[in-house]
Amino acid sequence: MSLILMAGFLVLSAPGAAALGPGEDGRDTLRGQVIDLSCKVVHDLSGEDHRMCAQVCADAGVPLAILGEDGHIYHAVSTAMPSSGDELNGLLRPHAERSVIIEGQLVERAGVRGIVIESVRAS
Repeated sequence: MSLILMAGFLVLSAPGAAALGPGEDGRDTLRGQVIDLSCKVVHDLSGEDHRMCAQVCADAGVPLAILGEDGHIYHAVSTAMPSSGDELNGLLRPHAERSVIIEGQLVERAGVRGIVIESVRAS
C-alpha cells in the first residue's frame, strides 16, 4: 500500500505534473500567463493593464517568466551556453501578460522551475 502511495506522490510531484504533461512526442506542455518577473514578485503587478510596462521592462532586460496554471513560476531557460536573456525574452515578449501554451522541456533544480522553450502560442 505505501509503495503505491509513494509512486503516486512521485508522479504528482514531478515537474511535468504542473503542465498538461508530456505529449506523444515527449515534449512537455505548460499553460500559464507570461509575467514580468520583477513586478509580479516585488509588487504583485500583472494582467492586461500591466502589459506595456512588462514589455518595456523586458526590453530593458528584466526577465519574463510564466505563471503556470498550477500557481508556480517557471523561468524561461536555454540549453545554450552562454545563453541570452534577450533571446528568451524575445520569445515571450509578444505574449507579455497574456495566456499562453508553451511546449518544451520542463526542468527543476534547487527549487527553481524552468522550461526550455520549443514553441509558444496564445491560448
